[in-house]
Amino acid sequence: QLQLVESGGGLVQPGGSLRLSCQGSGQNLEDYKIGWFREAPGKGQEGVSCIGDDNDNTFYAESVKGRFTISRDNAKNTVYLDMHSLEPDDTGVYVCAARGRIYTTVQNLCVRNIGRYRGQGTQVTVSP
Repeated sequence: QLQLVESGGGLVQPGGSLRLSCQGSGQNLEDYKIGWFREAPGKGQEGVSCIGDDNDNTFYAESVKGRFTISRDNAKNTVYLDMHSLEPDDTGVYVCAARGRIYTTVQNLCVRNIGRYRGQGTQVTVSP
């Protein structure tokens, strides 16, 4: 059973940066496509960014393009989300989710939110 644990959230001022980490255990993350999803108060979960087999196979929501970068380090069984130029609308609980890499594209994982395994999430708050 794959287990995912997120870390790196916190309180940051607008314009600031954070790096989120999604640590996998129990199985190799390289067998999965991984996505970051966020849930804001009063809103559903939004697919923020997803990554496939390598760092060239990625998907980003329009709202984060040019500001967020997703990457993976299979040796560390970890996926990262580097977030820059943070805005108050980026506030939410960020959850990483995984789906077997042969079962989906990165776009489908993000848009349809079809991760099979999920972490508990890490809170990101962007506020002055």
